[in-house]
Amino acid sequence: MLIHNAAIFDITQKDISYTSEGIEAVWATNHLGPALLTNLLLDAIKSSTQGRIITIASKGLKAKPFLKIDLADPEFRKKKFSVADAYYQSKRAQVMYTYWLTERLKDTNITANCIQVPAVRVDISKYSNLPSIMRFLYSLKSKFALEPEEMAETYAYLATSAEVRSVSGKCFDEKRRPVKSNKYTCQSENIDKVMNLTMSYLKIEE
Repeated sequence: MLIHNAAIFDITQKDISYTSEGIEAVWATNHLGPALLTNLLLDAIKSSTQGRIITIASKGLKAKPFLKIDLADPEFRKKKFSVADAYYQSKRAQVMYTYWLTERLKDTNITANCIQVPAVRVDISKYSNLPSIMRFLYSLKSKFALEPEEMAETYAYLATSAEVRSVSGKCFDEKRRPVKSNKYTCQSENIDKVMNLTMSYLKIEE
């Protein structure tokens, strides 16, 4: 099983940052990284009895119904950088990557599914430069947020449960319920465009 949980979303970040390869860090870490790692590990996953690949999106995407992947400028080189916009763009791309991966793995023993994670309680003390008003707002938000252990139960369920052994190409919420993603993410033409862009970064020919 492969769970793509690593991501960048530093709420205090104001300026754009780049990886050592010169790629905007949020796009590289949250979307390109999972696609590259999956490709590198695919043969090993196929050799298992039943492989599972789980990508992680955000329930916050519901608040951005018109957000699309900026195919011409996914790295914010020509427009003002926003860490929130960069994050949600990368998470929308991960939903589309899940559907693309499902189609390519349909004749294998591997499933691919996505989790739309809601607010999960985080340690605000690690953001030492967070303005007091933001600290206050996050303290209010944390009262309604899930404990990490609660969210982890859904991760474990999708990774190990026999109930979803043959389920693929679905998005699940924190209560393990299948949910529909944005219409834009489900259209094959849009998926192909996003994945052609993705593969051009990774230099992988389809």
